[in-house]
Amino acid sequence: MSKGCKKFDLEERLVDFAVRVIRTAESLPKTKIGNHISGQLIRSGTSPASNYGEASVGRISEA
Repeated sequence: MSKGCKKFDLEERLVDFAVRVIRTAESLPKTKIGNHISGQLIRSGTSPASNYGEASVGRISEA
C-alpha cells in the first residue's frame, strides 16, 4: 500500500465483501438446503463488517 492511500480502507473492503456474499447467497437454489446454506452464508459473511464498525466506535470512545 502506498503512503498516498488511506491508512486503512478495511471497513470499505468489508462492506464490499458483504455485498458480494449477499449476491452469491441470492444465486443459490431456492431449496430447503439452499435456503439454509444461504442464511448461514449471509450471517457469517456480513458479520465482519458490523463487528469492525463496532470495534472502531469502541476504540474511538476510549481515546
